[in-house]
Amino acid sequence: MDEEEAQQHQGSPELFMFLASTVHDMKNSISVLSGTLENLLAAPTAAPSAEYGQMAHMLYQTKRLNDNLIQLLALYKEVGKPGYPFDPMPRSVAELVEQATGQARILLQSRGIALDLDFPPDAIWTLDEDLIIGVLVHAINNAIRYTRDRIRLSIRIDGDYLELRVEDNGDGFPAAMLESGASAMAAQRSAVNFLSNSSGLGLYFSSEVANMHKHRQRSGGIALENGGTLGGGCFVLRLP
Repeated sequence: MDEEEAQQHQGSPELFMFLASTVHDMKNSISVLSGTLENLLAAPTAAPSAEYGQMAHMLYQTKRLNDNLIQLLALYKEVGKPGYPFDPMPRSVAELVEQATGQARILLQSRGIALDLDFPPDAIWTLDEDLIIGVLVHAINNAIRYTRDRIRLSIRIDGDYLELRVEDNGDGFPAAMLESGASAMAAQRSAVNFLSNSSGLGLYFSSEVANMHKHRQRSGGIALENGGTLGGGCFVLRLP
C-alpha cells in the first residue's frame, strides 16, 4: 500500500464508523461497571473501610473513562457527521442541575465531598440539554479529583448570558494553565500532557459545546479561574 492509499484508508468513512462503534461498545461496558459500583456503594450494608475506599476510587476512574468516551462520540458526531442533531431548546435550569448532580451523587457521597448548589430555580434557558449536562458532569468529576472536601455548582443570569460555575476548595489550576487561557488550550487540540495524564479532551469538548451555542452574533465560551467562593479552581461556562 503506497502513501496515498494509506491516507485514503486512514480517512475512510468505514474506519470512522468502526472506531465509533468500538467506542460505543466500550462506553456501554463501562456504564455497566459504573452502575454496579454505584449499587455496591449505595447498599445499606456498605460501610467505610479499605474496600469501600477502593471501590470509590474505582467508581471515580470508571466515571472519568465514561466521560471521555461520551465526549469522543459527541465530537465524532459533530465532526464526522455534519448532520449532528444539535438541539437547543428552552430548558429548566433546576432540572438541568438535578440531572447533572444526580449522576455524581453516589461518587460524591462515597468520597465524603459536600456539594453546594446556588441557582435561580425558575430560570429557563435555551440550550442543548444533553451536551450541557455532559460538560457539567465532566467539570464536577474533575473537581472531585482536586477538591479537599467541597464543590460548588452555581448558575446565574449575567446580562445576556447564562453563567455556570463549578468550583472546588483545592489548590486551584496551575499558573501555566491559567496563563495559556482556555481559548489557547482549546486551540491546542492535539496536545497531550503525559505528565498529568490528560489529553485535554474535556476542555476541547467543553469549548466546542460552548461555541455551538449562538444567539444574535454571540457565542458561548469557557474559562478557567482560581479563587471563587471556595478559593480553589473554577470552571466557567457561559452561554448566550
